[in-house]
Amino acid sequence: MTSLRSRALDLWRGLSGLLRTRRDTAPIDTVAALQDFVATRSAYVAQKSLYGYVKARMGSLYPRMFEEERLMTSLDIAKLHVYAACLSDLTVYAVAAALHDQPVGNDARRTVAQRCYQAAIDANAADPPPQFAVEDCIDEFGRRLAAIDWQLAARQSDSFTRSPPALVRWAPIADTLKRHDTEIIENSIRFAWRDIREQFRRRIDGAAVGADWSRQAESRSDC
Repeated sequence: MTSLRSRALDLWRGLSGLLRTRRDTAPIDTVAALQDFVATRSAYVAQKSLYGYVKARMGSLYPRMFEEERLMTSLDIAKLHVYAACLSDLTVYAVAAALHDQPVGNDARRTVAQRCYQAAIDANAADPPPQFAVEDCIDEFGRRLAAIDWQLAARQSDSFTRSPPALVRWAPIADTLKRHDTEIIENSIRFAWRDIREQFRRRIDGAAVGADWSRQAESRSDC
């Protein structure tokens, strides 16, 4: 029971931290700031959407979830899978939009996206359960980047294709119920992305991010 309570406390601390981070309004003007944005906002959308759906379906039974090992384990697994999908979507969109019309090539865009994704996965999946394979997520993201149209990816909704089905698939809710919920669930996460994109548009300084990347590339070439 102690471990379950500890995990519940960690969950709420994490959510509180994400809510505080979400209020950040500083410009996104470096690759590091871009990386932080995609990592924290992906976590926010993943947890808000997943826990919101589970709470809505469980109703008054929701508090009991934190007393049952099986449900907590299922939620831990779902959280990582939904996060990885959210991170994939937001990273593609944010890198494409930030570097749109900037004097960098597609190889640079792929490299920036890979670094953002890898850093966030490493930080948030340091000790994953057996049902979550970090290598599989990284490989899938690499395949996605290899086939990407960066001009298309900069558009508002074209990049957000992985997170809606991931939420449906991994939420620890019976499949018989999910069949009736699919459209509502997928629309809920699509709606959550609207606010994140608006935050991004207000804060992004694409020219500064591109210049920061160019400086880093020049520094590496001088070594």
